[in-house]
Amino acid sequence: MPSTIPFIEARFFNPAEGRIELETRLMRHLRKLRCKRIPPHLPAPPHEADTPGVIPDADLMGIIRFSDDDEARIKRRVKRILERRKAASGLEHLKRDDRERLEVLKDGARLISIRNEHHADEIAAELHGGMPWMAPATEVIWHAMRRSWREGAPGLRIPPLLLDGPPGIGKSYLARVLAKLLATSTAVIEATGENASFGIVGSQRGWGGSCPGRLIETVLQSRIANPVMIVDEVEKAGQACSTKGHAFGLAEALLPLLEPLTAQRWSCPYYQVKFDMSWVIWVLTSNDCRLLPEPLLSRCPPIRLRHLTLAELTGFVRREGAKRDLSATSIEAICEILAHPSLKRHRPSLRVANRMLQRAADLEQGPTLH
Repeated sequence: MPSTIPFIEARFFNPAEGRIELETRLMRHLRKLRCKRIPPHLPAPPHEADTPGVIPDADLMGIIRFSDDDEARIKRRVKRILERRKAASGLEHLKRDDRERLEVLKDGARLISIRNEHHADEIAAELHGGMPWMAPATEVIWHAMRRSWREGAPGLRIPPLLLDGPPGIGKSYLARVLAKLLATSTAVIEATGENASFGIVGSQRGWGGSCPGRLIETVLQSRIANPVMIVDEVEKAGQACSTKGHAFGLAEALLPLLEPLTAQRWSCPYYQVKFDMSWVIWVLTSNDCRLLPEPLLSRCPPIRLRHLTLAELTGFVRREGAKRDLSATSIEAICEILAHPSLKRHRPSLRVANRMLQRAADLEQGPTLH
């Protein structure tokens, strides 16, 4: 069974217990206290269950009554209770829609975990068998999965990964396959986007087009505390600017999330509430990590990756083609195209191979014209 952890620093009170319900409870309590003072020769009080949720104007044949002062005191007490609840929730600054959106996390978030070390070995073998040229990254993931199990962690914890290597070798593809094998949620953020930093963490109200980030949105939709978050081509990220001219870069946004201690109480810029993001599995990709700032590199040391060979690429095409139920003719045709002498001056690209596989699948599975 997946573990569940407290995820949000907020308190959620029963919405059904509003002002009227609290007033009813306090009136019942006052009636019970006054019933104890009734002399023994008077009739016994009726059981509370006789009139659930209803406090009559006169109880016990008119012996116990609630004066206007009693009702005013109860209303003042209820008002103070509701005000204290609102302050204790940590959500009083949010609009009703935002509070209701966060309510899905009131019971915590689930953690994806590894069943045992053999399960970790199976996932690592699947990754390596499909993409052997990514062995340095697979090895780090493998050891992290086994360590999570050995240490008895409530869920899978993988340190931030920075996959550095030439384009088209499948860095982000590896991360998506990992998420699929772990059965966890995933999100891909293109760092080349103008507002990549806001896209990940969100923006404060007051910035143009303020909204929650992909990180918290991914958790809210899946209720999983350790999704795989992929930031593609992180070294190409620009800086977002507010309407007042303040700059905010992607590295500044990621640093507190890549450090476990600060990520454990990460404050969302949009909701202004703290969340436990220390379990998130970060996979950053870059073509040239030398362009990244030192603080980022210190939190996730680069994993150097090489070009894949033509033999590795054609092997990938055959394996993926079989998984997609492509005909042997289509698979071999793709391999012949990739091995054509005219393409020798170009490096083999997994991106191109995947496009060709998808095109072949569309042609084979699509409708035929008569």
